[in-house]
This record gives sequence, C-alpha cells and structure tokens, in this order.
Amino acid sequence: MLGVAFGIGVLLALVGGTAAHGCVAPKPLVSEMLQRLEESVKADELPNPSVLLAMNLAGATGTETNKLLLQQIQQEAVKRDQKDMTSGEVALYVLALLSSCQNPRHVHALGQTIDLVQVLQEKTDEEMASLDLEGVPKTTLYSVSLDALALCLAEAGGYQGASVILAKKVLTLGRQLFVDTRAMAALAMACTYGQTDLYDVQGLLQEALWVVTNGFLDEQEEKGGMIGNIYSMGLALQVLGATSNFYFPREWDCAQAFSVVYSHDYRQPMAIAQVLPALVGMSYLDAASLDCTASAPTLQPSLSPKLSTTTAPSGATIKVHYSIINKLQGRHFSYTTSVRVPAGSTLLKVLQAAEAKKPDIFSFETEQTSWGPMVVSIHGLAANPNDKTYWKFLSGRDALQEGVGTYKPWNGEHIQAVFSLY
Repeated sequence: MLGVAFGIGVLLALVGGTAAHGCVAPKPLVSEMLQRLEESVKADELPNPSVLLAMNLAGATGTETNKLLLQQIQQEAVKRDQKDMTSGEVALYVLALLSSCQNPRHVHALGQTIDLVQVLQEKTDEEMASLDLEGVPKTTLYSVSLDALALCLAEAGGYQGASVILAKKVLTLGRQLFVDTRAMAALAMACTYGQTDLYDVQGLLQEALWVVTNGFLDEQEEKGGMIGNIYSMGLALQVLGATSNFYFPREWDCAQAFSVVYSHDYRQPMAIAQVLPALVGMSYLDAASLDCTASAPTLQPSLSPKLSTTTAPSGATIKVHYSIINKLQGRHFSYTTSVRVPAGSTLLKVLQAAEAKKPDIFSFETEQTSWGPMVVSIHGLAANPNDKTYWKFLSGRDALQEGVGTYKPWNGEHIQAVFSLY
C-alpha cells in the first residue's frame, strides 16, 4: 500500500491538490453532517460505502461507527462478491476500503478472502466490451467513471482505456450528460492524467477536463452558484476543488458555490456523503492517501452558517394535490386526488395516503437505493431501463430535485408523477 500512497501523492501534485481554492466549511457544520452520517449507519441494514468514504475523507476515522461500517463493508463484499454487484458498486467498495487504509486485493471476512480489485477489473472489462459492441456500457457511464477512478487509485490495470472512452464521450456529448456523470468522469480522468506517460492520452484528457471544469464554472455563473441541482453539487465541487490546474487562469468563486450548499438542509446520507468531502477541501482523489491514524473530530453542535431547518407546529396538517399521468406507453391515463398529511411529511407519505384512499388507482412500488426509496411503478406501470422509462415527479412544471423519501411538499402544492423518457 505504500506504493499506492506514493503514487497518489505524485498524482495530487500533478492535478493541483484539493484545497488550493481556500474554501473550507466551518467545523461545527462539518460535525453536524458527520453526525447525520453516523446516525444513518444501522447494524441491520446494508452498508453504504459512500458514507464510509466520506467519513474517512472528513477525518472521522476512529469512531466506533466507522469501525462497524468498515466491518459491515468487508463482510458484505465477501458475501456478495461477483454475484449481484454492479461494477459501480464494486468500485465504491474499493474506494471505501482504500480510504480506510485497507488493501482491496485482500478483503478478509467470514473466514474467506477475496480480491475485490480483480472483481472490479472483470466487471470493468464487461462494461468496455459493451461499449465496443453497442456504443453504451452495460450499466451507465457514471459507473464506468467510478470503475476507472477506483482502478486508477488502486494502481490496477484497465483504467486508462476507460478514461479515454470517457474523455471522448464528454467531448462528444458535453452538457447532454448529467452533472454527476461529468463530475465522476472528471475525477477518473484527472487520476489517469496523473498516472499515464502517454502524451496523446494526456492531451485528450486535458482537453476533456478543460471542457468539464469550464462547463461547471459557466453553469455556476449562469445559475447564481448552483451547478446542476443541489444533489449534483457535491461531486461538482469536488472536481472544481481538485482540478484547478485544468481551468487556470480562470478562478473559481468557491464562496458563492459553498453558500448554495449552506442554504440547503442536507439529510439524505448519500447527498451528504458526496458534498462533505468538498466542504473539507478533499475529493475522492484523496481516497488512497489518507492518514488513518488521525483522531476523529469531536462532534459539536452546529453554529452559523448551519443547515437550514424548519419545524412545523405539532398537529398541523397540509393538503397536497397529487396526479399520476401516462401519455407515453400502453393505455394512457390521468388521475388526480387530494390528501391531507401531517405538516413536514415527505412525498412518500403523500403517495401512501393516496394509495390508502384509492388503492385501485394510486398503487405504487418502490425499490431501496443508496439514495433512498425510488418509485419504480405506479398504477401497475413499471419503469424499464431497457426502454429508458421512469416516473418523473414535478411540482408545477419544475422537476423535483429530491427523492420521494426526502422531499417535503408544502400546503396546497400540486405534485405530478409523469411517466417519462430519459
């Protein structure tokens, strides 16, 4: 692992480091976010490697929660191995283990030892084969970006070819790619740029990184500090903090971007896990070069600036209008109902109330993801990744920026679930 640490140290010098911009969040705010991450770790639930990665990058390496989460991840990696993990999931496990100063090539738990890097290489090969044959990956470009980043930081093979494809996709598709996809691709390309000695590859990666970073800076200027939406901000901030050499001499107004983050009440663990590293001047590029002997920060009550919160009066209720619409596939339909739920309820509670009121019309199904519950079917009509269909939630004409498990409707709001293409 010393070789990995040395190699990544050289890499960070090449890409310009991760705290050169000078913006770091106040310690009480960091402590509050860490507290929320710790509270999300449950002994009887699947571990989230992104949470462990964020805790380590923020310096919370010595807590009992951190130790429990690391043990859960090691056990889950051994249990699942290649069976039902996507390449992106394996990559996150590798990153989490690297950030814990654990060797992902020798993951030992439950009396077994596996080479998680080899598993990742095999799954990345499957992604690359699909890209070669069909022009699209087996899963997503976001997953391929995670794969390339994890392989690069682990100093394994296979990341350079993936990064070259990512660079070409970025240059071809530009803003057609989601912000989080471009951001993760940029982190992978920055790592590869620091490791390759091929001049033509470096030139391609440098051009793609210039496009991504300047695109983020342009969008921030256009939208008053926001890049994408509040949940894609975390990865975008990591990129801008870690790759300043690629948009030099242009400067990043990090204070403006950080103020957008401060104004939002981050409660979803996955969202916190992505934004927290940027708030402490770190990025996923630092995952393999951490000092795991550092003591954990003391959790303190939050002071200004703080995550904004609102408390509804006890017993208060709100009325929410809810519509489900399908004009895309099969038999079209459009239904609307109104329900009352306790003030401060999430959108999931609204869907449950609508289903309880008219189960033959407003039935729905969810799947649990690392971002929380995702609605996959309404009124018997299921989303299908092969058809690129999904249920899109809107307030008026605006798409919601939060999931059903975290978004809190306001009194009189009209929420629409529209069967859509992505």
